[in-house]
Amino acid sequence: MKKIKGAEGIKEHIRTIPHFPKQGIMFRDITTLLQHPKAFKKTCDELYKRYKGKKIDVVVGIESRGFVFGAVLAYMLGVGFVPVRKPGKLPYKTIKEEYELEYGKNTIEIHEDAIKKGQKVLIVDDLVATAGTALAAIKLVERLGGKVVECCFVVELPELKGRKKLEGYPVFNLIEFEGE
Repeated sequence: MKKIKGAEGIKEHIRTIPHFPKQGIMFRDITTLLQHPKAFKKTCDELYKRYKGKKIDVVVGIESRGFVFGAVLAYMLGVGFVPVRKPGKLPYKTIKEEYELEYGKNTIEIHEDAIKKGQKVLIVDDLVATAGTALAAIKLVERLGGKVVECCFVVELPELKGRKKLEGYPVFNLIEFEGE
């Protein structure tokens, strides 16, 4: 296996699937990144390098691919991990937030006791497109009294202007796919 160098080395391991889940969408599939041990490790190591010196109390991972990177990052940072899930998946009392996707509407939930007032929270997902899911996660964290330190994504799709919708919150991404 060849050595993975920088963000471009990570980008090479992400598959593009045209017209999924509907016509006109270029889906960026990270499962191929996850299957490649060196690329997956490089991705996690790069995220850890970014956040190891920051004061983070908890990592929030957005269903479902945000769980992969969020849980690993929480482990590496020695902090707790909180899943934000689709409706009906969490077993305890929840609060919910509706959001818009580039191809419809959905809702996410968090346990009502998942974030303590004043905790510094890092929100993690695999990809930011229109930022609807990230904004909903921010609202949930803030409703519980958490302070969002940053929103972290492996992939950003700049042409969909999600970063602009997250103005007022620091945003980080490792790689971009623009107009490809």
